[in-house]
Amino acid sequence: MRMNKFYMPTLREDPQDAEIASHKLLLRAGMIRKTAAGLYSYLPLGYRIVRKVENIVREEMDNYGSQEIHMPVTQPREIWEESGRWKTFGPEMFKLKDRNNREFCLGPTAEEYFTDLVKGEIKSYKQLPLNIYQIQTKYRDEKRPRFGINRSREFLMEDSYTFDVDEEAMREAYMNMWRAYEVVFNRLGLEYKIVAGDSGAMGGNSSHEFIALSDVGEGVICYSDDSDFAATDEKAYVYYQVNDENLEKLPSEKVLTPNCKTIEEVSDFLNVDAAHCLKAVDLMVEGKPVIVFIPGDRELNMSKLVSYLKCPEHEIEMMEEKDILALNSSPGFTGPIGLDSRIIIDSRVTQMKNFVVGANEENYHIKNVNYGDDFEGEIVEDLLMVQEGDIDPETKSPLKFKRGIEVGNI
Repeated sequence: MRMNKFYMPTLREDPQDAEIASHKLLLRAGMIRKTAAGLYSYLPLGYRIVRKVENIVREEMDNYGSQEIHMPVTQPREIWEESGRWKTFGPEMFKLKDRNNREFCLGPTAEEYFTDLVKGEIKSYKQLPLNIYQIQTKYRDEKRPRFGINRSREFLMEDSYTFDVDEEAMREAYMNMWRAYEVVFNRLGLEYKIVAGDSGAMGGNSSHEFIALSDVGEGVICYSDDSDFAATDEKAYVYYQVNDENLEKLPSEKVLTPNCKTIEEVSDFLNVDAAHCLKAVDLMVEGKPVIVFIPGDRELNMSKLVSYLKCPEHEIEMMEEKDILALNSSPGFTGPIGLDSRIIIDSRVTQMKNFVVGANEENYHIKNVNYGDDFEGEIVEDLLMVQEGDIDPETKSPLKFKRGIEVGNI
């Protein structure tokens, strides 16, 4: 086709709502056009690229023994109810009803569909192993669609599903897909890392993510140059040492701390290191109060908490002031002593001595508090978010951090 006939409407200026270079260039080069937030049309040039990538993926899936099928986008509620994910997948799922008032969703993923198909067809172990895949549009009602097609509400995804006779065969299939994905991303020329990830709403107890390194990536990975350790910041175990063994326990004391609601304010006012101030995270979990306590110099890792609570993340929200007052506490001064709520603590709190907690009374804290003597709670091994300065638990070498975009997951 002659270029003067080719539909490629380019732009002279950067669109105002385009934040990152890739989004600006895709729009200016006439490859995509925005329809609505998180929804894009691929124009001829952009769609040619999509098809080329799709063909590379298809070739390697076929080479590694997977068979392509094509399933409907619209999925009935019944199969999602059977798996228990109609509720747990949350508000990201597009839901609709047909003219007979039967409920459906626009598929955000297809585990239910594939399993429902196979369970009615497989009659003998001799038909296994089975590896089938599709390249199909997926729909997720992203809360904050952004960065162009990087986080959109409609996107093309290759998803494959394997069925095996036992766990050993399942693990072999897992590694087979691992190798297939490596070949795909190598052919695409991506700079990527494979890291331990959080399974989240997808389920399962093991997950690895293929992360293409990018300064504008929303995900953060941490890794060590001295070992094979590599994980997302949501998954990484935090090696956090408390060196209070030689401290002598002191009697607790209620102290006035006027207008000191944050860890920084309390730390400065009492001249106590932030690590020895207990941070309270006031949450409502499925409508019930839960208070999480962690060392004051760290941040709560919500993914680890969700994994422990075994409830959907969308069922967890921050407490409002009225919820805190209903516990006979005070906003900004929540503490574990005498608190009428479920209490969850990071295990490092049990190793600390003489730390500061909120007194559940406005303008007051309690210092020289010790776990076991003054309060108790549910102990979780690790609830902390990894951060700069943390070390590899195996080699004790400093972790490195990079941003990236998840391009594959097994």
